[in-house]
Amino acid sequence: MLTEADRLALADRLRVAERDRAPIAPLTREWPGMTAADAYAIQLGNIRRRAGVVVGHKVGLSSKAMQQMMGVDEPDYGHLMADMRLSETEPADAKRYCYPRVEIEVAFLLGADLPGEGCTEDDVLAATEAFAPSIELIDSRIRDWRISLADTIADNASSAGFVIGVGRVPPHEIDPRGIDAVLFQNGEPVAQGRSDAVLGNPVTAVAWLARTVAGFGVRLRAGHLVLPGACARAVDAAPGDEFRAEFTGLGEVRLSFRDAPGLRAGSADREGRA
Repeated sequence: MLTEADRLALADRLRVAERDRAPIAPLTREWPGMTAADAYAIQLGNIRRRAGVVVGHKVGLSSKAMQQMMGVDEPDYGHLMADMRLSETEPADAKRYCYPRVEIEVAFLLGADLPGEGCTEDDVLAATEAFAPSIELIDSRIRDWRISLADTIADNASSAGFVIGVGRVPPHEIDPRGIDAVLFQNGEPVAQGRSDAVLGNPVTAVAWLARTVAGFGVRLRAGHLVLPGACARAVDAAPGDEFRAEFTGLGEVRLSFRDAPGLRAGSADREGRA
């Protein structure tokens, strides 16, 4: 059973790993009995200590493809911070991350607060101001992405950044279950899927999120961004990469990485950096 001191110590490990770009061994290797509640407490501990404003939340591992890729069998969630917002026009620095990957998602922009416990899909649609195209940048402070569900929860659901395209479509103008998405890497299609890969309907994922975070005293508020989960598999990103995602009915969004010849993100870590 983890004590509060144990949780704080593990939160410190993750914070230092992110700061120094120095991945660590899975937390569950030392604490195999770590529960989801323990992991969320670790996550929230680091969020409270982090300078910056919470601008939304993400649902992670909400598609079968991502659950199989990560070896888990249920979703998780993390916080989105203002300093995680990336630009379509200014390249991101891949050297800031350990093992960066990108995912394509239909973003929800909330125009009203969501209820917590008991939140329904109808509540989500009523509170959503618009859908938008997005790319999420995920990263793991756990070495080589060797994560269990508890590891990724503690690590803020492997959150690292996000970029939102300019497109805005009200919920009543599009079926959120039938949005096709394609991700291009350096001009070549590398991943594709449809929005119903996310629990059959991304609206379902947002309702799940609202109910789940309520148990930790958190609410999804007007003005928040919610990323409900990936439409397709995650794709590794390296310095110099340029990504573009096209969403049927929503438009497109772009994310590029600053070129750094001779250095691939995470290479130093894979060669033995602890």
